[in-house]
Amino acid sequence: MLIEEGFPGQRLRVLPVPQIRAALASPATSHLLVTDAGFFPRARSHGMTRRTGIPQAIVIVCTQGTGWCSIAGTTHRVGPGQALVIPPGTAHAYGADPDDPWTLWWMHLAGDDLVDLLGVTTLTASSPVRELTDPFRISELVDESVRALEHDQTDASLLAAAGAAWHLLSLLASERSPQSPRLSAIDRAREHLRKNFAEDVSIADLAAVARLSPSHFAALFRQQTGTTPLRYQVQLRMARARELLDTTDLAVATVAGMAGYSDPFYFSRQFKALHGTTPLRYRGHAKG
Repeated sequence: MLIEEGFPGQRLRVLPVPQIRAALASPATSHLLVTDAGFFPRARSHGMTRRTGIPQAIVIVCTQGTGWCSIAGTTHRVGPGQALVIPPGTAHAYGADPDDPWTLWWMHLAGDDLVDLLGVTTLTASSPVRELTDPFRISELVDESVRALEHDQTDASLLAAAGAAWHLLSLLASERSPQSPRLSAIDRAREHLRKNFAEDVSIADLAAVARLSPSHFAALFRQQTGTTPLRYQVQLRMARARELLDTTDLAVATVAGMAGYSDPFYFSRQFKALHGTTPLRYRGHAKG
């Protein structure tokens, strides 16, 4: 039997229907609104069938395991590093693989600009799955929306969640062209960081991977990503740390080591500087 939610370690926020109606009537939040968002780790038996769809678009980002989606008469496999987008009003069914259930970040989206934003991504009912160049960044943006709604459900938090969703759709749109080179110089460096985020990597090492001089590489990396290579690595490490804190009961020192920090005290300081709370308090909030 498929179940909709109720997974150990899950995070889930759903706006009440009256608040959704009010937000969609407000100029500040009418353009794009995150109505539901969550994180389901190792979601065994997870699934849903909707014969007429729902008014919102559904975005699912798979980070581990596998799942499937049946839409427009075709069943699609959804695996780690892939995103699934189901347009509003589209009949569908989806679920976790019984032997290797998916871990997914997800959100439901509404708003006056939603159709145009989805159109730019070119993800449709006949082609709803996309391989992601940077799945960590995409799942991080869903996490931003979840954290905004966990904070409270004021207009400010709704705007923060929508901003992250807008960024997510923009990134999906930027990967839409199959003709664009999949592994540019910076792509190669980012892929190397994703595979070795827990290792000590220097600018010179990354520049060699990108086949550029260190100075040219550093400038080009910042131009294309909006951040420095080392800050990008910190983002990857913290994404892994949050995942472990959300989905396991491992000691903070063990989480630190698995995220690439040999000193758990330094890890805790870095974590608090980025998230505004300690790893232990973050875990308590996520599971509370």
